[in-house]
Amino acid sequence: MKLYRVLQSQGFGSRKVSVARIRAGEVAVNGAVCDDPEAEFDPAALELALDGVSWPYREKAYVLMHKPAGYECSHHPSHHPSVFSLLPPHLLQRGVQCVGRLDQDTTGLLLFTDDGQFIHRMISPKKGVAKVYRAVCADPVTDAMLEALRKGVQLNDEPAPIAALACEPLDVRTLRLTLAEGKYHQVRRMIGATGNRVEALHREAVGHYALPADLAPGSWRWLEADDLKQLEQPWPSAMS
Repeated sequence: MKLYRVLQSQGFGSRKVSVARIRAGEVAVNGAVCDDPEAEFDPAALELALDGVSWPYREKAYVLMHKPAGYECSHHPSHHPSVFSLLPPHLLQRGVQCVGRLDQDTTGLLLFTDDGQFIHRMISPKKGVAKVYRAVCADPVTDAMLEALRKGVQLNDEPAPIAALACEPLDVRTLRLTLAEGKYHQVRRMIGATGNRVEALHREAVGHYALPADLAPGSWRWLEADDLKQLEQPWPSAMS
């Protein structure tokens, strides 16, 4: 692939901008500056460096963020900053989108990608990819509440009750809830249907991939092949 096309594919600018940056000596390939926009490279084993920052070539972008509170999952936020403002410009240029959404007050694991098929696989209930949440409730968690969540609660505008894949208490007011779906405000609505209320909500995991403990709120990182396998591994009970 020609070098200027590599830069374009990675979101580093239009053809004109990419050619200009290469000719200005701003681009290094595998550790060596290259000023020829037409130079051919195998992208599979390519590492770019722009302004001294290394960027391995990614045919598709798969990114994990530890979403902080107070950010909206929208390119056009209404009342709070956008989560997209926490990503570097070249990822935005690639057109990455949120894989599902977390509301402004919810923290935790949030995925981004420019792979539409991956988004579909991750959010479709038919694929059985679980989402795991830790919810702090306003009132104590009771056995009756846990049983209702496991058996299924009726939500407005839903034709049938919705049950959690798993539900366990963590302390007096905190529970871990595993869902096969990602409906609008689903955790808050399900807990609300039991007569309780969510005061704080955090997504701990998607599929069998847990939010890394060393990823600070507001930070992001690339997802690798092994991470993607864990993300897409279904929960057995979600496929039954």
